[in-house]
Amino acid sequence: MIRSILLTAFLMTSGTIFSQKLSSVSYQDGPQKLNGMVTSNVGKKLPGVLILPAWKGIDDEAKNSALELEKQGYIAFIADIYGEGNIPADNTSAAKASGYYKQNYEAYQKRISAALDQLKKSGAIPDKIAVIGYCFGGTGALEAARGNLPVAGVVSIHGSLAKDQTRKNGPLSAKILIENPADDKSVTQQDYDNLIKEMNEGNADWQIITYAHSRHTFTDPKSQDYNEVMAKRAWNHTLMFLKEILK
Repeated sequence: MIRSILLTAFLMTSGTIFSQKLSSVSYQDGPQKLNGMVTSNVGKKLPGVLILPAWKGIDDEAKNSALELEKQGYIAFIADIYGEGNIPADNTSAAKASGYYKQNYEAYQKRISAALDQLKKSGAIPDKIAVIGYCFGGTGALEAARGNLPVAGVVSIHGSLAKDQTRKNGPLSAKILIENPADDKSVTQQDYDNLIKEMNEGNADWQIITYAHSRHTFTDPKSQDYNEVMAKRAWNHTLMFLKEILK
């Protein structure tokens, strides 16, 4: 009897695990074909989270985040920024590809906007959508706020904080959470100070959390920078922020 109960519980748990998966979704930005991924709760009317991946495109960190967000009751969509045929194969090509979108921020915002449209088509409630991004995607999360894209909030996770200082600061309607590793050598004090100035001048609802003893890619288990304790804290802060603004 006990064995039967345990077997039933195991099968129920296994069914939940194996039923949770990501599906590929093709969409367009003009003539460019893009290939994103969406959680299995597609079609339900739920809050949505757009995930902007790091500089090599859709990776395991983005996929795992999407699956975890589904467990929390969100439809998660992972954006394809580069497009079919343009996915970087190594760090050199990733630096070049991501650098293009950092310099051509309007093109980056346009790709993010296309992904947001696809997230809405997947069932996400239009006024309950947030953007989170890792590294290059963290820069994109800030660009979503700067472009005043229709999102409730953004989370930049070890993203670049710099902005071309020839660009004027403007109003920022999205709530902003920045998860910044203390030992990220790619972020200068000037970048940090300029961002705070930009957010204050934009009258933004903003918060920066700095994680001690953490280098650039501290949330990625595959990275040499991985800091398990701080990564868990950062994820909990992300979930708390999303719950506040979307539920």
